[in-house]
Amino acid sequence: MTSEMIETIAVSIADRSGYDAVSLSEIARALNVRPPSLYAHVPGKADLLSRLHRRALKHLAQLIAHATVGTSRRAALAGLIQAHRDLATQHPGLWEALQRPADSLTIGSDEAARVSGLMTAVLQGYGLRDDDVVHAVRLVAATINGLLALGHSGSLDYREPLAESSWEATTSALDRALESWPASSLAR
Repeated sequence: MTSEMIETIAVSIADRSGYDAVSLSEIARALNVRPPSLYAHVPGKADLLSRLHRRALKHLAQLIAHATVGTSRRAALAGLIQAHRDLATQHPGLWEALQRPADSLTIGSDEAARVSGLMTAVLQGYGLRDDDVVHAVRLVAATINGLLALGHSGSLDYREPLAESSWEATTSALDRALESWPASSLAR
């Protein structure tokens, strides 16, 4: 048994049953061991959830990097959005981990810095200054994760048009918002 095995099982539980279902007792059950034997590898649930959060960030960074390489502006934005959608589809438990407050270890992690750097790079392509990039990252992240949350709850399934067209409209709206960011804020 290794820390990696424990984390992998935690991801599996989160993806299958939801983030809140992750517990040391569930992991012990999956490994067919007693819960106390896990403490040699994981100090406790808080540490395990922190690791899960960092693993989610690492996976998201890989998806963003792959989806945005060699692109700019709208194409990069579309790739960024698709990367978040892919994470939520492939690993709903990891996506759910990212919707929870991060601990200080996660906030200061290389994984968090990589996601932040990738998102910043995409949005700097619109010519925004550093302070405005922070606001733009917040706008884009809130929009993406809000629409993903609606999708996960089934709220996008009630009527036409299909959810996919909402994603296309969202990409267009965000692109227009970023293209027309207030002139006083644009880099000179």
